[in-house]
Amino acid sequence: MRLRRICLIGATIAALTACGSNVTERAATGGLGGAIVAGPVGAVAGATVGAVTTPR
Repeated sequence: MRLRRICLIGATIAALTACGSNVTERAATGGLGGAIVAGPVGAVAGATVGAVTTPR
C-alpha cells in the first residue's frame, strides 16, 4: 500500500511539472503539485524539478 502511494505521488508530481512552456510556468505548476502532495517541502521540491526540466 505504501509503495502504491509513493508511486502515485511521484506520477502526479511528474505530470504537473511537465505543464508550462517556460521556467516560471514549470516552477509554478511543479510547486503547486508538490504542495498538494507533500506540503511545504513538496512545494520546494516540485518547483525545483519544474525549473530544472525546462527545455533550453
